[in-house]
Amino acid sequence: MTTPQVLIVQHVPWERPGRILSSLEDLDLKTVTVNIVDQKKPDLPDFEDLAGVVIMGGPMGALDYDKYPGLKAEAKLARAAVASGKPILGVCLGHQIIATALGAQLRKGDAPEIGFAPIKRMDRHEFFSMWDKQVDVLHWHNDVVGLPEGAQLLARSSATKVQAFRMGSALGMQFHLEVCKSLLDEWLEEPSMVKDLKAAGGSKSALREAFEQYDPLLQPLAEQVFSGFAARCSTYAQTLGA
Repeated sequence: MTTPQVLIVQHVPWERPGRILSSLEDLDLKTVTVNIVDQKKPDLPDFEDLAGVVIMGGPMGALDYDKYPGLKAEAKLARAAVASGKPILGVCLGHQIIATALGAQLRKGDAPEIGFAPIKRMDRHEFFSMWDKQVDVLHWHNDVVGLPEGAQLLARSSATKVQAFRMGSALGMQFHLEVCKSLLDEWLEEPSMVKDLKAAGGSKSALREAFEQYDPLLQPLAEQVFSGFAARCSTYAQTLGA
């Protein structure tokens, strides 16, 4: 019997799962990482053997199918995961891929949202049970999505109406809880990320200072969200072995 594993879909090398991977490894869950964004016929593990799916961020648009044909396969994967009740988590671009796959509209935001800024919790969810009504999180995006029909809105910001949502087995988050200090350092060594940061009026030094300020508060919240997701993957993996 094939060992159940969690599929992690990356789009660029620096948009890695960070704290998400740590939570999966804490429960001894096997993972496989792929980058299929440029593939017309993606080589993916057998869907039936997957205990869960994580779709990470990236600089492309969720509907840029002509330039990045693999995105269409990711949308199909998202719909299949929700239809079968398989746990699926989307971060930033991943959040947008899941939302649009479930029928939400995608549009360019009024302005890039980059750096630390507050989100407002709109509803309770077991992953978000210890969150205050408002918390400062790390943003790094241009596009925004609407709320899929029938989805539960979990968080919003002044600039982005859908910062987090849940629909069935799917959890989408526009913001970046997965980023730890070492991952932030990688981002700030990536020229394209630094270019975006400076264009939005930020600086590497200011972002590092903000990270030091907010991360002690965000770390336990991130652990709750990602350990909760990992627990769901572990439970789903047990059904595969039944």
